[in-house]
Amino acid sequence: MQPNPLLGVVFHWLGGLASGSFYVPYKGVRKWSWETFWLAGGLFSWLICPWIGALVLSKDLLAVLHETSAYTFWMTYLMGALWGLGGLTFGLTMRYLGMSLGMAIALGYCAAFGTLVPPIVKGEFADKLLNHSGTSAGGPIVLLGVFICLLGIFIGGVAGVRKEKEMAGQTSTIAEFNLWKGLGIATFSGVMSSCFSFGFQFGDPITKISAAHGTGPYWVGLPVILVILLGGFTTNFLWCVLLHLKNGSAHQYFSPSVKPVKSQTVGGDGHGGKISEQAFEIGSPVPLPSNWFFCALAGTFWYFQFFFYQMGESQMGNYKFSSWTLHMASIIIFSTLWGIFFKEWRGAQPFTKRLVVVMLALLVGSTVIIGFGNKKSEDAEAAAKAGVTATLQSAPAKMK
Repeated sequence: MQPNPLLGVVFHWLGGLASGSFYVPYKGVRKWSWETFWLAGGLFSWLICPWIGALVLSKDLLAVLHETSAYTFWMTYLMGALWGLGGLTFGLTMRYLGMSLGMAIALGYCAAFGTLVPPIVKGEFADKLLNHSGTSAGGPIVLLGVFICLLGIFIGGVAGVRKEKEMAGQTSTIAEFNLWKGLGIATFSGVMSSCFSFGFQFGDPITKISAAHGTGPYWVGLPVILVILLGGFTTNFLWCVLLHLKNGSAHQYFSPSVKPVKSQTVGGDGHGGKISEQAFEIGSPVPLPSNWFFCALAGTFWYFQFFFYQMGESQMGNYKFSSWTLHMASIIIFSTLWGIFFKEWRGAQPFTKRLVVVMLALLVGSTVIIGFGNKKSEDAEAAAKAGVTATLQSAPAKMK
């Protein structure tokens, strides 16, 4: 099947919509600590949904995993575990910076490392992005789109910093806002989160094995996602267990009422933060069914970002690494729109709001430019193959 980069852009937009929206259901969680609702949602995003997706849509899943070499499996798993560190601190990023600024900063680092490092490590940067050998007509266009994306992310970060300075002294819509603490966590989160892109690089042999078993091109990446997310689950599970031991909060998964905890805080505020224990009377009812429903919804949304990501990547041809930029740009676009909806930019000056508009325009433009660059290279490659075929077919006639 001939790759269709423009269709790939659409899939990445759907993935960005899912990722940019995944944190919204957590706002409905009540009287649970951060570690409780983060792990409850993670059970769906890291375990339940990946296994269901891979078992239903790919062929011979267990056989594919059995045929995968130990090196490929464990390196893919390791990248997932490192990505898990980024995902873990990603929640803390939004806890301290809010959805708009938190995602812009963390995903800026993530986009830069996840997109540019793989072709550099493989020694393909000059050929694929600079068209050094003259075989990648759309390479420079793709590179331009990447830098426009990074510029948009940078402008979004500037807008976020300006917003918080302008709103100094006002009541923040982010209960635990802390700029410098949030920036430090966002930096670590962004760098570690880029390892998901590296996981796809190491997991490419799994994709090929899955294809050999008859899995269609849209679904060959599902077994790879399963292994990556297994690593992510390991990291997040261990951290949440440590927090449960520290805070004495493990009972919250099934407790129908608020019980005392070791720490001075209890209960989620819907942002990944915590509310003081005095806000809830000990013994007051906990909405267990709705808490589990919102966590399941959040976890499923988060999984769908990767579900659509691998579909989009399957359509990007020789520029699969550019999928990461498309993914990051789409996430920031939709998370920023959610931030606007939840009035995180209320009180900012008009110039700051205009910066947000510029950021969104640049990010949308970058996805279109990258898709066009991919399409141009694919068309040039198809034309070159057609020319070679025509030459070979005409050769016997000339010999006669």
